[in-house]
Amino acid sequence: MLLGVADLGRHIKARRLCVLFFERKTLKYSSIRHPQRLSNMAAARRLKRVAASQPGFLSLKSSNTAGVVGSRRKRYNKNKKKNWNKHIDINDVEDFLEDIRHQERTTGGLLTEKPDDSLFFLDVGQQQKADHKASAQTVSKKRKGKSQRPLRVDLILQNDSLVPPVKDVLAYQQPNAKKLRYSAKRVEQQAAKGKVPRQQRKLLNRQSSNVRERKAVTEANNNPKRDYYDLWGQECKSSADPWYLQQTGKKLVKRPEKLNEKPSVLPSVEVIAPGGSYNPDFFSHQALLQEAHDVEVKKHKAEEKIDRQLAIKKEDRATEETIFQEQVEGLVEENEDEVPRIEEEEDCGVGGAIALAEKKTERQRKKEKAEKIKDQQRLAERHQTKRRQQLFQLRSIKAAIKQQEKRACARQKQRKAKMEAQKAQPRRLGKLKFKAEDLEIKLSDELTSSLRQLKPEGSILKDRFKSLQKRNLIEPRERAKFKRKYKLKYVEKRAFREIT
Repeated sequence: MLLGVADLGRHIKARRLCVLFFERKTLKYSSIRHPQRLSNMAAARRLKRVAASQPGFLSLKSSNTAGVVGSRRKRYNKNKKKNWNKHIDINDVEDFLEDIRHQERTTGGLLTEKPDDSLFFLDVGQQQKADHKASAQTVSKKRKGKSQRPLRVDLILQNDSLVPPVKDVLAYQQPNAKKLRYSAKRVEQQAAKGKVPRQQRKLLNRQSSNVRERKAVTEANNNPKRDYYDLWGQECKSSADPWYLQQTGKKLVKRPEKLNEKPSVLPSVEVIAPGGSYNPDFFSHQALLQEAHDVEVKKHKAEEKIDRQLAIKKEDRATEETIFQEQVEGLVEENEDEVPRIEEEEDCGVGGAIALAEKKTERQRKKEKAEKIKDQQRLAERHQTKRRQQLFQLRSIKAAIKQQEKRACARQKQRKAKMEAQKAQPRRLGKLKFKAEDLEIKLSDELTSSLRQLKPEGSILKDRFKSLQKRNLIEPRERAKFKRKYKLKYVEKRAFREIT
């Protein structure tokens, strides 16, 4: 009967234990019962060692062990586990295991387990060739086989072991195997009932809705009949499946609707009023002058308001009387006896009020409770009478509701108009407020009769910068102040020093 490798290991261990146990028992028994026999055995061993050490002695063992006899045998404790592997001979077991491994490598298993047909064959002699032609064909085949035979280098590198490789458990594992088995089982159950799975149904609907269009043949660039391509026009919508575009990353991101709205309704270039021409009409020029005058008046009023807020009030101004009171304060002593008397009178009044608030009797509490209930009933009756009277006031209530709706509509229109007006106004985008530039206008005495004599005003670059701020494209900014890192150092030159 053949044993496995694990069984053989256990068998060797048990054998060692039995040998050690038996030797210890025999030694103990012989030392107790036959001490004389032990001494005789030791003397006989000593004589054998002395005889073996003689030069003319020939041992019956092999030549390998003959040289070892002369050396003294090393003593060791057999009752210790660490000496078992060192000094107990298990070469027979190791040879047996190596033989099993060799059979598995060369034949793919043990020879005892293989059938006779795979180990032996029946020798019936060499078959005579029927035809010379057939022999020529076999020779040609052999030659072809020689040319197709692998090289010696490849044969050396080939794996000659018939032992199958160790099975990798992780290679056979599948993620979410339990879930996939359950889903496959569910699909089979639905198919048995005649139902189509949800994913397959979605794919069929997508295929039916998206009919494949034939690809348009691209025309040559030098074809004069081809359509004109607008570089700045809107891109044509792709006819591909949106799900496919999303999975492949070719689907464009949807632009938010807020980005399509302009930040301001103002035009990019504002045309000045007719009064700003080099040779304007009298009335249009006067209207533009009035507009500039109104702006200046508004600025002047704002400055006056700030001055009024910062101005000192009449009541806060110092007079001779207030100056004298400040100078005399702390010098005159007031009557301090009158103040404690007033405080004592107040304390007495508080104590009397506390003394008057006595505990209420049960009768008084019941009376207060009854009055409270009567007041609640009276209020409820009054509320009910008001609701009854409202039935006769339906016309007046309807009129009041209509007036309220009209007021709400008027407020809503006013709010919308205010919002539309705010769209044309610059918003607060930063810490600074937008300041409009002064109107570029010529006074009546500065008007010229020809364009050559006209003096230019303002700056185109500044006008564009202010237009961007007014249209809420950039925030209002100020010119950065120049700061020196180091102070200027003044040095007198030699030439200047010689002159002075």
